[in-house]
Amino acid sequence: MLKAFLKTFVGSIYDLLPIVLVIGFFQFAVLQQPLPNLVEILIGSLFVLIGLTLFVQGLEMGLFPIGETLAYAFAKKGSLAWLLLFAFALGFGTTVAEPALIAVAHEAARVAAEGGVIDATEHARADYAFGLRLTVALSVGCAIFIGVLRIVRGWPIQYLIIGGYLGVIIMTFFAPQEIIGIAYDSGGVTTGTVTVPLVAALGVGLASSIRGRNPMIDGFGLIAIASLTPIIFVMAYGMIR
Repeated sequence: MLKAFLKTFVGSIYDLLPIVLVIGFFQFAVLQQPLPNLVEILIGSLFVLIGLTLFVQGLEMGLFPIGETLAYAFAKKGSLAWLLLFAFALGFGTTVAEPALIAVAHEAARVAAEGGVIDATEHARADYAFGLRLTVALSVGCAIFIGVLRIVRGWPIQYLIIGGYLGVIIMTFFAPQEIIGIAYDSGGVTTGTVTVPLVAALGVGLASSIRGRNPMIDGFGLIAIASLTPIIFVMAYGMIR
């Protein structure tokens, strides 16, 4: 385990090196200013490096294996209903607690209150933020549901993606202007640190366990669908609300 940790640690250094070089170049060569709070920055960078290493190691040891194991188990059980229910619950549960989504929802509620879209009260902001979080979580749950059904049925992913984005383009002309930017950003915040590994592992494991499915062709694509559906759901949320 120590050898694997050190290997991941070295890999994390290589991953962070481009960021350090870019910041260093612009700070010293372009701005020509020393780094403020150098000691704090170095300590924080070390914490980031250690945290990234532990996170990647945890994914390889825990989340990826459990995602593939669950996929194999549900495929072996042979119950499509339970598999689809699990897919929806996985997408909903991991998204509703996503920190990036919580932050975007609270910021959207604050701006909506300042812009007069909603009442400038704590209750109104909390209700707006929770409604936005719930809408995005439901959309991701539906996306994983559809994505798993696509793997089982063997549907080509391009038709789902093209059709979905055509729907997004059409809805953009009818949705309130205040919600369009939030809707598009909601598609990005769904690709969180817990959702992506579990969903990717679920797709690959499921495609590997079904005869006639190619894990490389059929196992991936769930994340793309999960990033698409929040845009549709949030714009619909804005049109209804």
